[in-house]
Amino acid sequence: MIEQIREKVGAHKPQRIRSGGRPLAGVLLLFYDIAGQTYLLFTKRTHLVEHHKGQVSFPGGAQERGDPDLTHTALRETFEEVGVEPGDVELVGQLNDIVSRVSNFVISPHVGIITAPLPYSFNHARQEVEEILEVPLDHLLDEANVVHEVRRLEGKDVEMDSYRFGEHVIWGATARILRQLLDLLSS
Repeated sequence: MIEQIREKVGAHKPQRIRSGGRPLAGVLLLFYDIAGQTYLLFTKRTHLVEHHKGQVSFPGGAQERGDPDLTHTALRETFEEVGVEPGDVELVGQLNDIVSRVSNFVISPHVGIITAPLPYSFNHARQEVEEILEVPLDHLLDEANVVHEVRRLEGKDVEMDSYRFGEHVIWGATARILRQLLDLLSS
């Protein structure tokens, strides 16, 4: 599956969104294979963080003044949150930018593959990350794990997909980025 990710994501021409004064963020969809199974890394955020408290998300965060670009932001934040060294990541491409409906960030999703020996020794920042979730890609591709639901956002009912993984629900901006990735891989 890793080769398919390299091929399909690498050939994708991402659509960028101008910030229009909105804050910018970079996230990293991080893949790796263990015993022939491909995994995608997620984090469950603590209730101590400023945005998206308690939600399942990809490693990443807001662009800081010293970040030369959002690729650097995604790699820096991934290192800070889960301890993955930037040199252990092969970047294969980007997905389309999205705007978070809740925090109004323009999010630039980057896709990478861990190149270091596995299993990787993740080390999460306890202030930001409550739990690291290693989710099999096959689980995410199985439509039985997709829930179509309506959520109330900014006074409006919005229909959206969510993904179940055990007791966890992947929804919101993370689910929209994930859907984009899964559609690309299935095309």
